[in-house]
Amino acid sequence: MTHSDMQTIAIARPGGPEGLELQRQPMPQCGDGDVLIRVAASGINGPDLAQRRGHYDPPPGASPLPGLEVAGEIVALGHSVTGWQRGDRVMALTNGGGYAEYAAVAAGQVLPVPAGWSLAEAAALPETWFTITQTLVMRAGLEPGMTVLVHGAAGGIGGAAIQIATILGARAIGVVSSAAKAEYATRLGAFATIDYTHEDIAARALALTDGRGVDRVVDIIGGPMTEKNIAASARGGHIVQVSTLDGASTNLSLRTMMAKQLTLSGSTLRPQTPATKAAIAARIRTDLLPALSRPDFIRPAITTFLLAGAADAHRAMEARSHVGKIVLLTEFGSSPLPSEARPARSAR
Repeated sequence: MTHSDMQTIAIARPGGPEGLELQRQPMPQCGDGDVLIRVAASGINGPDLAQRRGHYDPPPGASPLPGLEVAGEIVALGHSVTGWQRGDRVMALTNGGGYAEYAAVAAGQVLPVPAGWSLAEAAALPETWFTITQTLVMRAGLEPGMTVLVHGAAGGIGGAAIQIATILGARAIGVVSSAAKAEYATRLGAFATIDYTHEDIAARALALTDGRGVDRVVDIIGGPMTEKNIAASARGGHIVQVSTLDGASTNLSLRTMMAKQLTLSGSTLRPQTPATKAAIAARIRTDLLPALSRPDFIRPAITTFLLAGAADAHRAMEARSHVGKIVLLTEFGSSPLPSEARPARSAR
């Protein structure tokens, strides 16, 4: 490989994982307000799968390559960028292009890697932590003492919701599908779990809140789950919809919504403006990053694949049997750096 091109994973054919193809493409240009990151690791998220299937087009001006979060080392900076230096270890929310050896990212979407974290661990954070900070914290107004019902509690979004809620003084109830996932959610900070395979979600949530219901719901399921979320919610509650894995449509009782004074809000992160993303990053840096750097902070479990194995990584993601996050490693990221020699304290 020359200094002007790089290895990437491109969507050669929309559809199944077999459509992901290892290619060489030109390195991205570092714009005036960007940093160029030598990528060590890139996290895999639900929107990547949707884009691969042809259902989630990149916004105008964004890279057509998949990958919405990376961690690595800054190798170049735009002329107007301040506060960063070459060699800084960073994690970043990208607008696409994360499945590659280099990524150009707006400086406002870049954060320092928490102290003691490996780059592979850090790559599992940005997309989910930006999503939950925007929706649950900034939009739904999460406050200390609130109770949050978290669906998919053993996955990336769910794990982020549990940990963010806990850091900010709220109490999380994790919805899971197995004892192993319940144990993982508990280790991340959930004070209780509900196994939806044999427990009534709404009834159990009401029992755990002395009949009051939950103040906030983070849902990635959609479809019929919406009715259960409404039943589980307290008066004045807010349901945050961030994905629709089991259905984009549902029947719901508007009368119940009105009687309980509920709010149902939805959002997608990728089309948000650079200013909005920078504001989310600033909130994470101020309110959440200090907690992540504590030695006793439990890091999300990660499963790693080499960049060339992106198709297998997508298959593992679609199986919905893993816990934590799935991360792709480049050649740069597959060899531990000296600063990453300390064993990870993960929630496995």
